[in-house]
Amino acid sequence: MFNVMVDAKDQSAKLCAMEMGQEFASQIDELIEESVKDMIQLMVAKFVAILEGVLAKISRYDEGTLFSSFMSFTKPGMDVADGYVTFVRHSQDILRDKVNEEVYIERLFDQWYTATMNLLGTWLTERMDQQLHVYQLKILIRITKKKYRDFRLQGVLDSTLNTKMYDTVRNRLTLEEATASVREGGMQGISMKDSDEEDEDDD
Repeated sequence: MFNVMVDAKDQSAKLCAMEMGQEFASQIDELIEESVKDMIQLMVAKFVAILEGVLAKISRYDEGTLFSSFMSFTKPGMDVADGYVTFVRHSQDILRDKVNEEVYIERLFDQWYTATMNLLGTWLTERMDQQLHVYQLKILIRITKKKYRDFRLQGVLDSTLNTKMYDTVRNRLTLEEATASVREGGMQGISMKDSDEEDEDDD
């Protein structure tokens, strides 16, 4: 659909120059721009919904819940985080391969990163008075580190990556990690340290 908009913009420029005049070109450009804006918002909403599903799963481990008490005797894996990271990477690769207009990709990735990071920050803020379960902490660290790194590799600028919300998320997870390391005796190699890099133990 993005490519249809790109082609429409190119064709309208040619037609307006030949027949209708320049005054119609700006009107068509505005219509195309609004259509692109709507498409980006729709896609971002779908990406946010996927992360909401992940957060809903780990919400079952909230402090004080029966499920949290029961799961303290088990060692759940990182499948939820790894599945989400894989989804993000595959989606980025598909968009890169299919969409011809770099400007649209940049706008989509910027808004995707910002919206999902805001969601993480909101989820953590709602639990400001709760200590995270170690499983929640591991999942969130994995997602946050990979998200930051992957979007940076996709060309998202530092000014977009390093927002106040990202700092809020990073600081909260770092604090929770320090507490959990004392309480649990370690985090099995999962850490917020160097969150903009890919640690060998975190592949």
